[in-house]
Amino acid sequence: MATIRETLKAAQARLERAGVPIADHDAAVLLAHVLDEDMLMMKFNSHLQLKEADAQAFEALLARREAREPLQYIMGTTDFMGLTFAVSPHVLVPRPDTEILCEEALRRLGKKGGRVLDIGTGSGALAVSIARHCKGAQVTAVDISEEALAVARANAERNGVSVRFLLSDCFSAVQGETFDLIVSNPPYISDEEMKTLEPEVLSEPHLALRADNDGLAFYQRISREAKEYLAPGGGLLFEIGWQQKDAVSALVREHIGEPFALKDYGDNWRVVGAVYEE
Repeated sequence: MATIRETLKAAQARLERAGVPIADHDAAVLLAHVLDEDMLMMKFNSHLQLKEADAQAFEALLARREAREPLQYIMGTTDFMGLTFAVSPHVLVPRPDTEILCEEALRRLGKKGGRVLDIGTGSGALAVSIARHCKGAQVTAVDISEEALAVARANAERNGVSVRFLLSDCFSAVQGETFDLIVSNPPYISDEEMKTLEPEVLSEPHLALRADNDGLAFYQRISREAKEYLAPGGGLLFEIGWQQKDAVSALVREHIGEPFALKDYGDNWRVVGAVYEE
């Protein structure tokens, strides 16, 4: 049998040939998972030979990554806002960029909290993180996918928070209610952009990625309808694609109030929001 070092070297080469970014990292993460070791100890023991059962288990996971399945789906979990979330092909993989939206939501809620609506919750990353980090938040999360809601409910339980999850097409299940803050990371990828995406992203649910009207359809709808569901002085926060700041700001200005925008840690525009002005 090959040693750990030899196995990792061969695996890295396979992933590189398949076009996987950071192939050495992904190979090491998968093997550490199979061996139930942290990566430092695995490196320390790199001279040891793999057991046959471990080699077979690793091969199965490696083949999935070689086919460009997202690493997070293979592992079954990912981290967001210091919490661990289960993920599956029914939901988008939570990304660090979305933490900018979550941090701004928490800043605006402060210690007092308030009523929060998360539209298109997916894995529940935003809703669960807000509920976990702001004890005064009463969070409702909606999605049009039953499968996504099942994942989100499991993540709320995993992280020990209470969130109300509803099957809803945007606001359809919360008629007559008002909220102090509405947050959304809606589908915002245009048909043209869909053609340029990496295979890993295309493995994620297209329902949660693609939007009509050059990616603006959900911003148009939510901005137009949100004022009926915002309490006086309530806020609307969107995650946006890095080229959508001006278009989404114009929509928010028309329907909600004077917009502001925030950049992510990669210096790309990532959040547009406004406070509702009656």
